[in-house]
Amino acid sequence: MKKSTLLKTVAAGAVTAVAFGATTAANAETLNIVSWGGAYTMSQQKAYHEPWMEKTGDEIINIDKSGNALAGLRAQTMAGNVTWDLVDMLPADALVACSEGLIEPINHDEMLADAPDGTPPSEDFIEGSLTECFVPQIVYSNIVAFNTEMFPEDKQPDSIDDVFNLEDYPGKRTLMKKPINNMEWALMADGVPADEVYDMLETEEGVARAFAKLDTIKDEVIWWEEGAQPPQLLADKEVAFGSAYNGRIFNAAVNEGQPFEIIWDGQVFELDGWVVPAGKLDKVKDYLHFATDTQRLADQAKYISYGPARNSSAKLVSTHAETGIEMKPHMPTYGPNFENALPKNDAFWADNIDELTERFNAWLAQ
Repeated sequence: MKKSTLLKTVAAGAVTAVAFGATTAANAETLNIVSWGGAYTMSQQKAYHEPWMEKTGDEIINIDKSGNALAGLRAQTMAGNVTWDLVDMLPADALVACSEGLIEPINHDEMLADAPDGTPPSEDFIEGSLTECFVPQIVYSNIVAFNTEMFPEDKQPDSIDDVFNLEDYPGKRTLMKKPINNMEWALMADGVPADEVYDMLETEEGVARAFAKLDTIKDEVIWWEEGAQPPQLLADKEVAFGSAYNGRIFNAAVNEGQPFEIIWDGQVFELDGWVVPAGKLDKVKDYLHFATDTQRLADQAKYISYGPARNSSAKLVSTHAETGIEMKPHMPTYGPNFENALPKNDAFWADNIDELTERFNAWLAQ
């Protein structure tokens, strides 16, 4: 090739590259994404946001407002100025936001990625987790953990029944100062199968039965109100058992070396996921497709001990990014952990939270 021809070819290539870069920059979006902050947002940043920004040139701005997401969406909608493009929200709030028209309905099988083997999203996400306006990302659990040093090696507790067994497993317990989870655990420990718990709680007989079972340990309970309290009480050996969020116990056991074990039996698991503010679907649909695919949800589990909401992702969970430990056994959705799991019934609690909280507080005061 002649020198002049080579120079023309190189120059043409440079012009094309510059033009491509300009086009990418021109098409790039700024996405305002609302989440919870802390380690959870960090896990999203590593698993979803950074790969998406590298792929597209988009800029993602994290906004730590999920704790007040429903109120925020209402206020922005009333003002006619919705600045949030995608919101991380709990399913109960998503049901309300959807009914109020604050967020977009989503055609899951049309908009989300199939599993690698072709399974459609409606069959790949955990059963019942997809709702009209909600796409789950993770499963986290309310569990009971114990300090292994407070029981003989040959008599370590392993079931929700043991939490209510003061004779064989003595010691203080710490439980969240709310009826949620405690009512469910009381019934399960009293012999009610997981799939019948909420039907039982719909009856006066079931509510009375739950309180009667809680009565058996009431005098040995320290009630907590902040998520940081149970790990500290367990570490200080002020309690033998403590209800907690599974991620908190994972952090204390793995990163801090505390002698804690989780009782997965009877775990009450919850979802957390995405909703799209009204009018924002076209802007975020490509990101939503990407961020909820099988690989991305599996990648998030490298950074936090919450299970991916897709069955196909659970198979790909690998090791912790910092410690290198195998993450699968620490996931709520891991097979042996999930055998007697109870999905929190958001509709039940939306309908009954006020009445049962009033009764729970009256019971505490007795």
